[in-house]
Amino acid sequence: MDIFDFLTMVGGLALFLYGMRVLGDGLKKASGGKMEHILEKLTSNKLMAVLLGAGVTAVIQSSSATTVMVVGFVNSGIMKLAQATGVILGANVGTTVTAWILSLTEVDGTSFLLRFLKPTSFSPILAIVGVILISTGKKNRQKDIGTIMVGFAVLMTGMNTMSSAVTPLASEPGFIRFLLAFSNPVLGMLVGIALTAFIQSSSASIGILQALSVTGAVSYSTAIPIILGANVGACATALISSVGAGRNGRRAALIHLYFNIIKTVTFMVVFYAVDAVMEFAFMGRPASALGIAVIHTAFNVASVVLIFPFSSVLEKLVTFTIPISEEEEKARECDKKEIQLLDARFLSTPSFALEVCKNVAAEMVDISREALFLAIQMLDKYDEDSANKVIELENIVDHYDDEIGSYLVKLSSRHLTERDSQQLSVLLHSIGDFERISDHAINIMESAKEMNEKRLSFSRKAQEELSVYTGAIRDIVNTAVKVFREEDLKLAEMIEPMEEVIDFLSIEVKKRHMKRLRKGKCTIEMGFVLSDITTNYERVSDHCSNIALSLLQMNEENFETHEYQENIVGRNGSVFAAEVKQLKERYQLP
Repeated sequence: MDIFDFLTMVGGLALFLYGMRVLGDGLKKASGGKMEHILEKLTSNKLMAVLLGAGVTAVIQSSSATTVMVVGFVNSGIMKLAQATGVILGANVGTTVTAWILSLTEVDGTSFLLRFLKPTSFSPILAIVGVILISTGKKNRQKDIGTIMVGFAVLMTGMNTMSSAVTPLASEPGFIRFLLAFSNPVLGMLVGIALTAFIQSSSASIGILQALSVTGAVSYSTAIPIILGANVGACATALISSVGAGRNGRRAALIHLYFNIIKTVTFMVVFYAVDAVMEFAFMGRPASALGIAVIHTAFNVASVVLIFPFSSVLEKLVTFTIPISEEEEKARECDKKEIQLLDARFLSTPSFALEVCKNVAAEMVDISREALFLAIQMLDKYDEDSANKVIELENIVDHYDDEIGSYLVKLSSRHLTERDSQQLSVLLHSIGDFERISDHAINIMESAKEMNEKRLSFSRKAQEELSVYTGAIRDIVNTAVKVFREEDLKLAEMIEPMEEVIDFLSIEVKKRHMKRLRKGKCTIEMGFVLSDITTNYERVSDHCSNIALSLLQMNEENFETHEYQENIVGRNGSVFAAEVKQLKERYQLP
């Protein structure tokens, strides 16, 4: 093997690793966070968790990615340690699919079908179709599919390039002696651990071993310990990702490590003990890419089957390693805040991170609404406990706004699809509007406090009018919350007529107060209080309008906010007027 063969091999390795990266990224984007969402929702049954872990890993082609995501789930409280154990066991099986795909390089035969199944035959077709989809595709999904095709083609091209470059090594005595050294089980396992930990992918290290197998110099006695070591080395990514995580997140990473250490050590002790007695004949035979795939899969499937019934022992082992702290005991006694869900590990999967943000924002929205409605309730009957509760809720909303906003800014720097980018913008604007609604709750609470301290009260007529006005505010806020949660475009279109009616009610309530003031039925001081309340009501309705308009803007091309508000673009003005009229009848002042 000369310098040019070496350079070809290195180039093939680079293409192989890059192709694997591109393929994985394309699969993640195409899934749009759905794989992670499935893991989050459907892992209550441990057996189902194993199957899902295997399925998701097979799809995204990376047990490391699955395990890192699980560490994030556990760290943020989405998933319990028992659920994570099942997913991690399954991920070890799912990662073996890549080895089977790479074994296609050994497909041989004279028939057209067999020749076409060789990667050298169909990879160029995938590459051409993929490039066309990336270049001409108008939808993100088409481009993602193109990326998957190109990634697969580059992966296979790299594999074939490596295999061709190392073929001359079959006649090199030095290379053969070098490989024979790895026949020592411990040394071979350590090499597998080191290689996999360095390139952060057991699939890649197994693929390199499969490429070297074409030389015929890689025997099963060399391949088996390297395969075993690769499983342990794959834990490096999860361990690195757990740095800075909470105690539960670190426990999830340790489950991955302990599982792989236990299965590897157990297999080596049993297998080599039996081999010492029976001397397996196949150990000296040259390993094939298909044989390596079979061993890799059989080892992991057998390990999961044997360890699954005792998976709870793994949980106890990691809990013994990282004991439950006093803080965790206290946390069990009180409710956890949804804000913990914003784990930085999710940023590597932007679509899923955005879904997490929506869930956290939905919690913030409910708190903001609760603060507002509690403050409104205090206009009828003020009490200090409720006032303190409004302040507490508003502080929580502020905290949510800061945390979600910071998280979304980090997320915006990631590679987002056009749709995700639009949703991120809507989310960022909406949380700002809901945060302002909670600020208005504080203002309304202070108006109630002023009335209580100065022993002021509205006249019976003013109370009746304010009750109608308050009903309209409650309805528009509830509608805005539903619009935000469900992204209901038809319901979003109903916000603007409601906001129009609320503006009308504000003017009308003030007019009626002035009439009572002239007749001496109301005081100037109460007029100031009423003005503060109506102003805050108006601002709340404006924020509800902003939330609806943001959603409509995301879903309509060439959407102009001011033009929509003035002319109700895309809808008949008479229909809008009819809706306003109908709402005025519903919220008719007494």
